[in-house]
Amino acid sequence: MQRHSSAQIGTVRTKTPILTARTVNSYKWIMGLGETSVEKIILAEPRGFCAGVDRAVEAVHSALRTYGRPLYVRHQIVHNRFVLEALEREGAIFVENLDDVPSGQRVIFSAHGVAPSEWDRAKDRSLRVIDATCPLVTKVHLEVKRYDNEGRTVILIGHAGHEEVKGTLGVAPGRVTLVASVAEARTVEVERPDRIAAVTQTTLSVDDTRDIMDALKDRFPTMQAPKTDDICYATQNRQNAVKELVQVSDAVLVVGSKQSSNANRLVEVARMRGARAFLVDSLADVEPAMLDGVRALGLTASASSPEWLVEEIIGAFARAGAEVELLSVAKERVHFPLPMPAD
Repeated sequence: MQRHSSAQIGTVRTKTPILTARTVNSYKWIMGLGETSVEKIILAEPRGFCAGVDRAVEAVHSALRTYGRPLYVRHQIVHNRFVLEALEREGAIFVENLDDVPSGQRVIFSAHGVAPSEWDRAKDRSLRVIDATCPLVTKVHLEVKRYDNEGRTVILIGHAGHEEVKGTLGVAPGRVTLVASVAEARTVEVERPDRIAAVTQTTLSVDDTRDIMDALKDRFPTMQAPKTDDICYATQNRQNAVKELVQVSDAVLVVGSKQSSNANRLVEVARMRGARAFLVDSLADVEPAMLDGVRALGLTASASSPEWLVEEIIGAFARAGAEVELLSVAKERVHFPLPMPAD
């Protein structure tokens, strides 16, 4: 473990852990004397919900308060099962296909965005849409549309099958080429090499994306790209925080879902720097083997993970005697207004 960092480190007040039947076994072994070597939790800042996720989740809460049940949501509003389960208890109904929404009902489009064809389908079925697409994803869609109107072939750096990527590909069907790696960037074939533009999925690794973009620029020197990086501020800030965290930690826990792109990228960023890093949904997934020989444990959360999951882990270790420090690399003050109502 390296002992230097340019980030600010301070103390944190801890809360009593939120114990449930699902987490009590994990709590018991953490509390067992001699069963954990962890002396310190180093908590990354920023972490957890970003402005786009906050907006999307609050859009569902607000719509339920205003309109009541039923309220349909196309796809998971965010990739975190705890958030989804809580919203389902309030009355949200998650569907993957708009055909599963009764004609005339309200439906929320998730933070990941949708292809224009989904808007057409919603209109055909008289659905009342509330658009919770993250504004930063909308920005990428507008870039693709502009480049396509200019007659350029658009290269999208992203992961096949991700919901955000599906929506972006649908902005210009058949005219956007997906590239997921440096190897693909070096071999991708396009019809007009002199008329190329590139955009990126918003939740990728900053470092990996830079390498892919550089490989594309080497092949296509006249390639157009946005003046600002498409990777969202929150994704970049959380990755920057992890880079600092690995310097002062013996291992890193990332709280997030396996379905979450930005959660997986945080683990990758840590491991690329030689850290022991683990993705956990919650306290229940923390295993003794993850903490073998660990005295300073780094802790962060993906942009789709609620803070109470972090507090649950902090509280358990604090009750077992661990101190808690805050490692801060940035302060986030971004706020997106709620989407317009469906009526």
